[in-house]
Amino acid sequence: MWSGGWFVAFVWAGVFAVVATPGSHRTWGACASVGYLCAAVAALRRRGRGLSVWFALAGAVAVPLLVLLAVGGAQSEVGVIERSGVLTLRQATPYLAQPRTVVEVTPYLPGMAVFGLPRAVLGDRGPLPGLLGDARLWCAAAFLGCLWPARRVTRRGTDGPRTGVGGTVRRDAVGAFVASPFVALPLCVSGVDLPLTGLLLLALVYAARRRPVAAGLALAAACSLKWTAWPAVAVAAALLAHREGARTAVRGAAVAMAGTALLVLPSALLSPGPLVQQVFAFPTGRGPWDTPAASPLPGRLLADLGPGGWYAAVALLLAGGSAVAASLAVRPPYDLVSAADRLAVGLCVAFLLAPAGRFGYLALPVALAVLARLVDGAPRTGRAHGLVVRASRPAQPAPEPVPATRGAR
Repeated sequence: MWSGGWFVAFVWAGVFAVVATPGSHRTWGACASVGYLCAAVAALRRRGRGLSVWFALAGAVAVPLLVLLAVGGAQSEVGVIERSGVLTLRQATPYLAQPRTVVEVTPYLPGMAVFGLPRAVLGDRGPLPGLLGDARLWCAAAFLGCLWPARRVTRRGTDGPRTGVGGTVRRDAVGAFVASPFVALPLCVSGVDLPLTGLLLLALVYAARRRPVAAGLALAAACSLKWTAWPAVAVAAALLAHREGARTAVRGAAVAMAGTALLVLPSALLSPGPLVQQVFAFPTGRGPWDTPAASPLPGRLLADLGPGGWYAAVALLLAGGSAVAASLAVRPPYDLVSAADRLAVGLCVAFLLAPAGRFGYLALPVALAVLARLVDGAPRTGRAHGLVVRASRPAQPAPEPVPATRGAR
């Protein structure tokens, strides 16, 4: 099974190495295909699963990332994040007042500029500052840094430590998913959605473990990166309400909204017009610049029909969002996996029906759904409406009747 999965990844990466248009994608495909092939061969050996994961991580993550860092190959998002960090240090807001080209547009909320601050501080003179200032390293560090506490918290929620064969399998599975094309490719060429993925997962983990303040803080950090994270507040609140009651849900949502306002409000006050134009209008195709997110998804196809098609796409988007919101009230999520699935469905609806979008956006909901299952430490059998039905104790045999003593009546 593991060998077959790595072989599929090998074919996937080989296709990227041949037909991908961006040079960074071809570089990743060439390196990753070798790593995946070695992983497929290693998985054929007895107890070679762990070794195959290391081969895949080296070939699909470490080597192509170092090569791309050395040659300066990256998607344009990396430069946008790094420029945001520089602008934040200079003018306390990451938005240019009058962008002249699409590359000068910053379609992210102010929190994303944090990953560009190392470039602003270190500069790019010299190999070491140029390496350490790359935003991809810090995006990957934030993502992996969220996975570690997420697994730690879920292990604490079980009846005992997850050790032995089961823990090893779960650890190998997490490593394999990080090495898979769903994570390895964006980690090497862009990395912009990885911090968002990690923070959303961490927020849902805390909500599932009845920790509203921690969940709210993680949500605030995520919501300050991209506004596509905002639906997660409703999902986490529904999960908290189901497990701990409305008061706990309100507390978690209040922390999330207050934290988001604290992180976003300064830039909103300093440059309200550029923020609205670049963060909200531009990604939906209503800004003065043509968005490069033009994959032939249903919403985009409708928007291409003209103004009427754009309004129809927005109406369908609102209807889909309302349906997902109604499902939170009718059947709220009851654990980490069900909450991640509900958020993934909502994000898929948003990405498919938005007037502008990319196929790559769908990697976020896929990663959320998969990672939730990999880090979840609770049993999946016999669960209904948030309650785990534990196996009942075996019935004790009835005590044998004491024989009557001789002479007793």
